[in-house]
Amino acid sequence: MNQSVVKALMLLNLFTEEQPELSLKELTEKSQLPKPTVFRLLRTLEHCGFVLKSKESQHDARYKLGLKLLELGNLVSEQLEIREIALPQMKKLAGEMNEAVHLVIENNLEAVYIEKVESKRALRLYTKIGKRSPLYLGSGPKLLLAFLPKATQTKVLQAGKKEKLMEELGQIRKNGFAISYGEQDTETTGVSYPIYDYHHQVVAALAVSGASSRFKGTDLENIKKQTKACAATISAELGYKQSI
Repeated sequence: MNQSVVKALMLLNLFTEEQPELSLKELTEKSQLPKPTVFRLLRTLEHCGFVLKSKESQHDARYKLGLKLLELGNLVSEQLEIREIALPQMKKLAGEMNEAVHLVIENNLEAVYIEKVESKRALRLYTKIGKRSPLYLGSGPKLLLAFLPKATQTKVLQAGKKEKLMEELGQIRKNGFAISYGEQDTETTGVSYPIYDYHHQVVAALAVSGASSRFKGTDLENIKKQTKACAATISAELGYKQSI
């Protein structure tokens, strides 16, 4: 365990609603750490935006929590809102199709599975909440990548596959959905549609996955139709209004 990180987090935890602003002296006393250590940690936290130096005098300085924590808090809040809104619709969709349904977001240039509803079939997919995946692997991750800026796509894609995948991402964006065959689990197919927020930004992918033998012909078309409708319902509940 990194003790410097532990000590820095301990300092952040000293700020409360009753004491939103603390001096260097107060932080030193409350943390029971040496003053030079507290000062060094505060400088790092300030540089990263986690604390803000609000006042400074010849003998002391005062600090308060920085905007970076607000940014991270909003990110967590948004993810929780998406999960809370999406889960009832995901359960309904999984019940109708008896296939696994996932909710996927992008975080730090990776895909993260933040919610999952299992199918009732004997053979289940190896995915779990919290799983991370490259953005170029699987229908949900690729859909998210398709709606990111071109510069980000170029940064993410592996050099040897870049040209082919860039073409595929363009097609995904044009079609409005992504489909993958055996990319994360052999002999499985995944279909994903975008979830939009009220800013008209893609904030998540709704992915349905199952055995490739069931994702063919009219069955596949029905899966696409139902998944698209479910994603649209979740988007509407997040405040998205489709342009006419």
